[in-house]
Parts: sequence; C-alpha cells; structure tokens
Amino acid sequence: MCLIVLAWKSHPDYPLVVAANRDEFLDRAASPAHWWSDSPDLLAGRDLEAGGTWMGLTRSGRFAALTNYRDPEQRRTGVPSRGLLVREALEASTDTQTTLEHIARSSSDYAGFNLLFSDGARLGIHESTSGAVRLLEPGIYGLSNHLLDSPWPKLKLAREALTAALPTLPANAAFLDLMRDTTAVPDQHLPQTGVSLEWERWLSPAFIRAPGYGTRCSSLVLLGRDAEARFTEWTWAADGRLRNSVSHRYPIAASSDAQFPPP
Repeated sequence: MCLIVLAWKSHPDYPLVVAANRDEFLDRAASPAHWWSDSPDLLAGRDLEAGGTWMGLTRSGRFAALTNYRDPEQRRTGVPSRGLLVREALEASTDTQTTLEHIARSSSDYAGFNLLFSDGARLGIHESTSGAVRLLEPGIYGLSNHLLDSPWPKLKLAREALTAALPTLPANAAFLDLMRDTTAVPDQHLPQTGVSLEWERWLSPAFIRAPGYGTRCSSLVLLGRDAEARFTEWTWAADGRLRNSVSHRYPIAASSDAQFPPP
C-alpha cells in the first residue's frame, strides 16, 4: 500500500476501520483479494511477480498492511520482496508485539518499509528505517511512504476525511470518495522525498495517475464488534476507471484472539 488511514477502537461498532490505496507500476501483475489456495486462512490480493501481498486478513481476525519507505538514496536491489512480510505476520500464531519484534530482527534484509499489524486485540507498527516497534493507542492514524502520521498534506486530508466518514458506516461511499481524491498539493506544501518536483506533484494526491504508475486498487476493511469481517476492494484501470470490485464478508473464527472491548 502507499496510503493507509485507519481508525483503531474509535467507533462503537467497528474496532478496526481501514481505508487504503495500493499504488504500483501499471505493468506489475496482481490478482484481486481472494482466499489463497496455498494458505487457506489468508484473504488478500497477490503480487503475481513476487508472490507476496500489500494487505490482508485472516479468518481469525488478524490484519496486516505494508507501505514502502520512499528514499531513492536507499534503493536496494537483490533483496526479498517486502510483500512476503505481510504473509509472514498473518500466518504467525504470536501476539502483535511478538510478531512485530520477530519481523524487526530481520527487517534490515529488506528495502525500507512500515508494517502495520493487529492480532485483533492490539494494533502495532514496525518502522524498519528507525527499527521501532510500538503498540498504538485508540485513535485515527495515517501512513504513506514515510513514518506513521508524517505531516504530508494528503495524509492530513485523508485522516480528516476518514474521521468525517466514520459516522456513515456501514455505508462505504464516503470512504471510496476519500480514496478517490485527486486533489493536488500546491508546490510550496509538497514533501521532499528525493524524487523530482514533477514526481512529487504526481504523487501528492490520494489517488494517483502518473506515467506508467498509479493507484491500482482501493480497499476498505471493517472488523466489527459482532465478530464479522468485511473486505471490499476496487481495482482501477490505467485511466482511473473502475475495472472490477470484490467484496468478502465472513464471521471471525471463534478461536480468534480478537476481543474488541468497548472503546
């Protein structure tokens, strides 16, 4: 993913609400969210080049999502795909803190990334560039290609839009609007991430359309206090039009560690 905004234990009916965009090169093949035949408890889209994923859920209510850390000076080749870490977190049987600490021990083997993970009871993040692992308190969070809640304009707008959209649940229109926002950022407010000014402009909206690159899919994840999971994903064509959508809704397994106490 390249844009994730989420509400953790901030809604009375949905302890976890996630709206996210996956930005990627247009020629990189991927499949929409589905139950994996080689990991039957895992629901996620799949990168058909490296075999990993950018975001996923499990039948027991585990959630993981990853963003790349943008720093051209630290670009690395010949390293494992970061998408494999999402699968590793989802297939683990340990709690949030332990899972993230285990991944942190080998995160230097990968290009820079941020990994959000929840076992259903707790939500945490590992930022590989700082080495930090921390559990998150209830609240509204935003993550793009830098550290959690970096003051990028599109993150600020997306967090505000998520906050405004929460009262409309379970409808998804307001969440889709925030993920489809093409508002460009004025040059004086653009972050400086090591790419050209032209690319900073292209990457500044929540929904990206750039030469050979753009927002490939948008996702909405709802984990309910009624122990039901909902995962909706919209896939976009190169010109930004809707190509297809999938929706999965299922009961979270009774063996889940997810407890979802009142916020």
